[in-house]
Amino acid sequence: MRWFEIALVALTLFTGAVWLLDKLYLAKRRAARAGLLEPTEPIVVDYAKAFFPVLAVVLCLRSFVAEPFRIPSGSMIPTLLIGDFILVNKFAYGLRLPITNQKFIGTGEPKRGDVVVFRPPQHPDEDWIKRVIGLPGDTIAYRNDTVYVNGEPLQYRMVGRYVGNGQETDESGARLLTEQLPGRPHPVLERDDRPYFVQGEGQWTVPAGNYFVMGDNRDNSEDSRFWGFLPEADLRGKAFLIWMSWDRSAGGVNFDRIGSRIP
Repeated sequence: MRWFEIALVALTLFTGAVWLLDKLYLAKRRAARAGLLEPTEPIVVDYAKAFFPVLAVVLCLRSFVAEPFRIPSGSMIPTLLIGDFILVNKFAYGLRLPITNQKFIGTGEPKRGDVVVFRPPQHPDEDWIKRVIGLPGDTIAYRNDTVYVNGEPLQYRMVGRYVGNGQETDESGARLLTEQLPGRPHPVLERDDRPYFVQGEGQWTVPAGNYFVMGDNRDNSEDSRFWGFLPEADLRGKAFLIWMSWDRSAGGVNFDRIGSRIP
């Protein structure tokens, strides 16, 4: 969606420039030429004056308040499903300029367990979503389907077997557990029928200014276990609400998920 952001900024700047130029110079010039007649506004000016306020409001809301995203993959199942449309709080971790994502006002830092949207270092034009597991200075380990935070293993409670619908059908049969991340218990999936090497076992110490992120679908997530740490500069915001859920293969709109908060 970066192309949309670039187009929105470009259109806002263009219509704003036309509106300002007309207000300061062109309108007076037209009035002088028209004399006693009613001056006629060029169609470009007319459209600019109509669309600039709308574009400016949309740009400000999208850049500094909340931005919609669509979940394209299953790395966060069962928390987020393919086809979920979510809202992301854009001021949770600081106000950032559109396009460049440069932070100019700090408002907070990610907490352990937050579900964050970011642009991964290896795919800077894509928006990904994962859960923050490790904060700067933490030592994170993953062994035998267990996450360790600073040497302490997290506790897990078996809920049952996951039953997926539509695009999540392939995940049916996975173990559905509640991971007791301190202060942020949340569901995760674990598979017994996938190659052991894909689980991404190891131990990592999170450097300053970085975070360790993982998908809740532990055996089907390309995350920090494989590509490294998430720099703070690549954060886009904190996911907090599902505002729509659509999966044609599962029957269309899933009304039960609309309005659900993201744990």
